[in-house]
Amino acid sequence: MMPNLILLHGALGHSDIFEPFTKELSKYFTIHKPLFSGHGNIEIPENGITIEKYTQELKEFIDKENLNDIHIFGHSMGGYVALCYALENQKILNSIMTLGTKFDWTEEQALKESKMLNPEVIAEKIPKYAELLKNQHGEKWRQLLPAISEMMISLGKNPPLKNHLEKINLPVQIMVGDKDSMVTLEESIEVYRNIPNAKLAILPGTKHPMDKVRPNLLLNLMKDFWNLS
Repeated sequence: MMPNLILLHGALGHSDIFEPFTKELSKYFTIHKPLFSGHGNIEIPENGITIEKYTQELKEFIDKENLNDIHIFGHSMGGYVALCYALENQKILNSIMTLGTKFDWTEEQALKESKMLNPEVIAEKIPKYAELLKNQHGEKWRQLLPAISEMMISLGKNPPLKNHLEKINLPVQIMVGDKDSMVTLEESIEVYRNIPNAKLAILPGTKHPMDKVRPNLLLNLMKDFWNLS
């Protein structure tokens, strides 16, 4: 049996972003690409979006598919959810890789980030991005943005990983692009130092969005981390 690899997209992302990686990775793993609620064709939950809700969705997905022998790669928010899941369920996980995950959430930071998620402003100032969001999430993209803003603000008030990282006792690789405008090298290094069995990789010339990551660069880091040849 092949081990399972779960690929988790970020906030406002989509599982489609993993397309450039799946062919190569499926030589070594059975690939799973769940969508978080509110994304793609899945409705926004009535009581809103929180990191805890998404962590629960990951748990339900793993339970429903009856998965074990699991590795997780999480981009951005997906990495945060993976580590939250690991706090409670590390026995069935083999390893986690995160890329471009923001860890340093404060209320001030969250308010700043959430202000950038105004659908009217995005439609006017960044029409290409608005078009992409509409293609990925349908007409509800305008409702998804404020729901993600609320999630960021609740993260800022109460970040679930804060002061718990040392409990995560499985191989973890924290990765960040050196041109990531959302995630600092400093916060990535601090998390790497706080997880007992962690490695750190800084990707050269790499911005935050998954489609700006050079597939060969990331695939080589994945193969190295998971000892794939």
